[in-house]
Amino acid sequence: MKIALKKFGTTLTSRQAGREAFSAFGPALQGVSSNESIEVDFEGVITFAPSWGDEFLTPLIEKYNGKVLLKNTGNPSVEATLDILEEVGKTKFRKEV
Repeated sequence: MKIALKKFGTTLTSRQAGREAFSAFGPALQGVSSNESIEVDFEGVITFAPSWGDEFLTPLIEKYNGKVLLKNTGNPSVEATLDILEEVGKTKFRKEV
């Protein structure tokens, strides 16, 4: 399954918007099979804030640990936010630049 974050906008900043995006995408996640990976694609995302990321990525990683791959994370805003989330959440994201 591929999640193109730009569907939620190019500026992903508020905690509320991240929570709403995760809730909106929730039904699609129920169809993920046990051997299917989840690719989160950051292509087209200009601004990615820790608050939005915490509300969307954290529950995704908690529920599908080991199945989530982050793609196109080379944007400095995305890199910085992922570093913060890894440090705070004591986790390591699987990334493909």
